[in-house]
Amino acid sequence: MKDINKYYEAAEILKVLGHPTRLCIVNGLIRNQGCNVSFMQSCLNIPQSTVSQHISKLKSAGIIVGERKGLEITYKVVNQIAIDLVNSLFED
Repeated sequence: MKDINKYYEAAEILKVLGHPTRLCIVNGLIRNQGCNVSFMQSCLNIPQSTVSQHISKLKSAGIIVGERKGLEITYKVVNQIAIDLVNSLFED
């Protein structure tokens, strides 16, 4: 256990992904190679404010980033640990 920090990082990612909606959002972003909040809202059938709260937690954890294109922000997953984990959980 020389580098305990990698365990802390993995544990934080697992905590954030531990909510079903956030796990669904990350899986959808990986499968669609990114999308905006309106698209997520229509897929999940939940209020935009709820999607935004989950997006905020995912951004804070460094799992996703948003890229602004005019008035629209497209989100994508950038954390490779999260990508590998979600891919292993939801292999096609």
